[in-house]
Amino acid sequence: MNLFSFSRFAAVFMKEFVQMRRDRITFGMMIGVPLMQLVLFGYAINSDPKHLPAALVMGENSVFARSIVSAIEQTDYFRLRPAPITEREADWLLKTGEIQFAITIPPHFSDDLVRGRRPALAVEADATDPVATVNAVSALINLDRTALQHDLKGPLAHLAPNPTPFELRIQRRYNEEGISQYNVVPGLIGVVLTMTMIMMTGLAMTRERERGTMENLLAMPVRPLEVMLGKIVPFIFVGYVQVAIILLAAKFLFQVPFEGSLTILSLAAILFIAANLAVGFTFSTLATNQLQAMQLSVFFFLPSLLLSGFMFPFRGMPQWAQWVGETLPLSHFLRIIRGVLLKGNGWVEIWPELWPILLFMLLVSALALLRYRRTLD
Repeated sequence: MNLFSFSRFAAVFMKEFVQMRRDRITFGMMIGVPLMQLVLFGYAINSDPKHLPAALVMGENSVFARSIVSAIEQTDYFRLRPAPITEREADWLLKTGEIQFAITIPPHFSDDLVRGRRPALAVEADATDPVATVNAVSALINLDRTALQHDLKGPLAHLAPNPTPFELRIQRRYNEEGISQYNVVPGLIGVVLTMTMIMMTGLAMTRERERGTMENLLAMPVRPLEVMLGKIVPFIFVGYVQVAIILLAAKFLFQVPFEGSLTILSLAAILFIAANLAVGFTFSTLATNQLQAMQLSVFFFLPSLLLSGFMFPFRGMPQWAQWVGETLPLSHFLRIIRGVLLKGNGWVEIWPELWPILLFMLLVSALALLRYRRTLD
């Protein structure tokens, strides 16, 4: 027997290509995952977000105030709302995450400035994600020296040199020291749940098929909804164990503040866990073996990780990437858990992020049941 036969090698070579052609999911992953990484890292990821939403609390509309507003806009880091708001409205918008900054020009600002009293310009930043605000805050460091350089001339020239004509007070709310663990550790709850819940559910169903026990399950007098709930509900308890472990570590190892209600957080976590389990169940109806189920899980997990705001600032991504991120439940759950733990948000504040998760869960569950019924036929 020859040590090496080119014909035998060619036969095995062609056989592998035939198998790849038949295994469309695996072949799609080999092409799709590199392309996805190329697009996401090349176009969507940006660690220097600009045009961050900001609101003005205008105590007056003087020449000096307008010059300061113009200087802020010229930094390109701020996208100011068209109409000024009240301090109470600014506080609410910061708490709900609709704005990243609130800039307050106090009443009598120009009178105090002309009299040399160095009035204070307040800038409040939502620092739950320190990376998203650090460059924008740095862009304001010299604002008190440069914003009014064209206005302080003639009789007001004596106000231009040191000390600066007004005081810039920057307040980093919800994370005053800019500690990254306050942002990362709560977010790990969502990331871990997304990865494990989808993968475990997908593997549980395909394992039944590979072991030959799926026929017994299909022969039982159970409806698709009953099978789905029976497969999903046990993993909800597993998810709660994971949540408890990370919360205990956050509290006692990383000293993450717990400002809000753990009851609210627990109920929101149920919805998020169920949404991910529904995705895993859907993948199990598409995959024919455990390898394919794991590949589909990775294909869903990768954009969730990169486009949710966990690793990179959400507002730093281009608009199309933000639209994709808004469809993923992890993006909304990260805002919920950070809002509850760091800001003390309640039901009213988290509802705008909760209903998209509910809608996602219902749509994916309907798709999973539809696919499961087809397999029964």
